Order: sequence, then C-alpha cells, then structure tokens
Amino acid sequence: MKKLILAAVILSGFSTLTFAQTNTVEVSKVIDAEKDFNKLVERKGIKDGFLAVADIEGIVFKPQPVKITEFYNSIDKQPGQLKWEPKFARISANGDLAFTAGPYVYQNGKSDDDKVFGDYVSIWRVDADNKLKLLLDLGIQHPEADAESIEDFKEPDLSKQTAPSKDPFNGKNVILATDKMFNHALTISSLAAYKEFLSPEGRYYFPGFYPIIGVDKTLKFLDNEDVSISAETINAGRSTSNDLAYSYGKARIKKGNIVNNYNYVRIWEIDASHKWNILLEVFSTVE
Repeated sequence: MKKLILAAVILSGFSTLTFAQTNTVEVSKVIDAEKDFNKLVERKGIKDGFLAVADIEGIVFKPQPVKITEFYNSIDKQPGQLKWEPKFARISANGDLAFTAGPYVYQNGKSDDDKVFGDYVSIWRVDADNKLKLLLDLGIQHPEADAESIEDFKEPDLSKQTAPSKDPFNGKNVILATDKMFNHALTISSLAAYKEFLSPEGRYYFPGFYPIIGVDKTLKFLDNEDVSISAETINAGRSTSNDLAYSYGKARIKKGNIVNNYNYVRIWEIDASHKWNILLEVFSTVE
C-alpha cells in the first residue's frame, strides 16, 4: 500500500507556471450556477432545463452513462417536479472545474407519498465563453432526512492559479492512473484503500443511506455493511490549476451476501504533499 501511495505522489505532478496576476475566483460562481439551473428546471421542466445547461460532453446516468443531449433529446418530456439545494461545493483555482452536492426532492404526483428523496452530485466545467456547463450529474435515493444537511463551501486557494498546460492530456492521464491505482488498492483491502485515499473531510454516498462524512464514519460503514468493491475506470479529467479533478467508472459491490453493479463518480483534490485524495465518492445502482 505504501508503494501505491508513493506512486500517487509522483504522478500528481507540480505546477511550474503561475499567473503574474491573481484572477478572482469564488465558489459562489458554481453555487449560483446550480441555483439558476434549479430555477430553470422549475420554469421550463426537467428536459429543457438539462438541455439548456448541458456541456457538449455532459453525461447523466440513466442508469448507464449517456450524453445529456442524447438522453433528453430522445424523450418527449420527463414528468414531475425536481428541486434541490447545494450544500457542498468547491471550485478550482482557475475556475474551470467545479462541483456541488446536496439534497433533492422529486415529486411525480400531488401527495407527500409521491415524493422521492435523495442527494445529487453535479460536476461543472467552463466552456469557451467561460460559462459553467453541466458535465456529470447523478444521485442516490434515501429516506427523507430528519435534519438539515451540513453546509460546506470552501474558497479555492488562488495561489494555485496557473497558466493553461501546454500538454492538456497529461492532466487527464495523471487522474486516470490515480483512479486505477485506487481501484487496484480496493482489491487488496477496501478499508485500507479508503483509509489512505479518502480526504479527512471526504464524503461517501451510497444508495439507501444518508451521505457519510469523514474517514472514520466511512470506514465504520464499510465494515458494518461488510462492503467489498471491485471497480473499473472509464474516464477522468482535471482542472488546469491542478487542484481539483474527477473520475468515473463502473463497480461491482458485494454488501453482505448481496452483489450488485454500480456506476461511480469520484471527485479528487490535491493536498499539500501533492497527493490526490478523494473528496467525494458516489455510487448509483445499475439494476
């Protein structure tokens, strides 16, 4: 395991070119984009709302990963009302990659019995016009929460702002390699892998359960539920400022005596030692 961690540090890379002047980037940019998206869905409906904010390569999981434009252009309308609220958010120092997560309520009917509760995760990236567009979106269902979600909005470290890389593919390859390394570690020991790779403030989202916050609580959940995971990386991406990244893939999870297939999305952040850690991981069921 120590060899795996050392390799992750080496793969992380170092920023060598910085901006002469610091550009203002605030996490409120993605929070406002998410809230505007919610208002758009409320006004225009789910289909038109998603199409309006979709990145050209944006993906939703229905249940397999499919382009947002391909999925919503293939249906006449998605019924029901969908409302959500960002409670967890980050944006990269360069402002080109961001995410939010929080509770949602979907209702396809008039009574409270028609409501479905859960948590969503959305990843955003800027387009050529410097507008945030929806790159990845998925969620989990769970019972209605008894308490408010804990709010966690953190401003980026603007000292990490860098000029765009001359090798934009290198950033993606670093995260692909790190994600595959973590998947390999999972085959050795799920508990040891999360202990080493999960950020101290990391969040773990598993269908049927409320979001779990922190390493200790995540390890306790994995142990109590007797969870073992095998996973395969599909794709990844990284901010140009080398401080925020994402990956997604497919997983086969054994929980007790039950085995199911899942999609996963991971959000990664780099720490002071230049090691990539998982800030958020979410699984969505395929079956």
